[in-house]
Amino acid sequence: MHIVTPDLCDEHADQLQVLEPMLGNFGGRSAFGGEIVTVKCFEDNSLVKSQVDEPGVGKVLVVDGGGSLRRALLGDNLAEQAAINGWQGLIIYGCIRDVDVIAETELGVMAIATHPMKTEKRGIGDLNVPVTFGGVTFVPGHFVYADNNGVVVAANNLFA
Repeated sequence: MHIVTPDLCDEHADQLQVLEPMLGNFGGRSAFGGEIVTVKCFEDNSLVKSQVDEPGVGKVLVVDGGGSLRRALLGDNLAEQAAINGWQGLIIYGCIRDVDVIAETELGVMAIATHPMKTEKRGIGDLNVPVTFGGVTFVPGHFVYADNNGVVVAANNLFA
């Protein structure tokens, strides 16, 4: 699957939602896509950890962290675990840390910014619920595609 979001917009504009330009690309994989799995949490990455510990082949974890700029929802250890378990990438409406290591990890990672502080682990959050940020609703089971140009969401797999 060769993902170029401008080409997807040209070919499938009527089927896509396009995320507002708000995320930077931090991962070792500059383009990625797959079936959406969601986590909704705020300054607690317990569910992010539990999900990256699961098999993720063909999937992208979309994390609605409420846009918090006070804690990092992903670090190098969780990114490495996600890569080992086959996740295509993570899209995080929040911050990450350990960006130098994540940049060398075979994983797509998009986030708002970086922050060195880890989260508290309280086990709070929701798994596989629709989440909305940046003008887009991410529905579990739909598909997301991302590259250095942006992020697009479709109800169906555009590469099937």
